[in-house]
Amino acid sequence: MYCGTITYMRWILFFISIALGIAAGLYFGWVVSPVEYVDTTPDSLRVDYKADFVLMVAETYQAEKDLAQAARRLALLGGNTPDTPVSEAIQFATTSRLPYSEVDLALMRTLAQDLQSWEPSPEVPQP
Repeated sequence: MYCGTITYMRWILFFISIALGIAAGLYFGWVVSPVEYVDTTPDSLRVDYKADFVLMVAETYQAEKDLAQAARRLALLGGNTPDTPVSEAIQFATTSRLPYSEVDLALMRTLAQDLQSWEPSPEVPQP
């Protein structure tokens, strides 16, 4: 009987120690020293989030019909030309297992086609 009680107490202390370690780790990670993102840009996003960003730009472009503004928004994702992130997003959307509808793909394709034929006008500085 005495040996069984010691084994039982060891298991209880083991699980209490595990629970306290997890609680202390969560407290330290969330309260004492949480992760702080400073000066991060959209080009540091993962590819799936970049595709979502491009989709939001395409939806906004569909509503506003302002290609210059869409190009400025897409410039935040980096790339040599504004249509580079769009083509990467379309490729990701067609090859991933994430649910991109045909409407979403059509919006992104329309934006890509319009950007390929777009000639940016030089900005005239305002006095």
